[in-house]
Amino acid sequence: MDETAKGVEALKKEIREEIRAIFKMNMTFEGWSVPEMDDEEATSKILEVMQEALDELKKENEEN
Repeated sequence: MDETAKGVEALKKEIREEIRAIFKMNMTFEGWSVPEMDDEEATSKILEVMQEALDELKKENEEN
């Protein structure tokens, strides 16, 4: 394993925790703004937006 892979592996847990925190924060905000929200639908839509953002970031970095 090269140094870059070792560095990313060391960050893996932190990155996953940060992604979960962003998701949970957005679920909380959605719950505040839409008290009668459907948790399953909100989960699906928030994950969809997060995936779109990751796809955009990936594309931006592939172009550089």
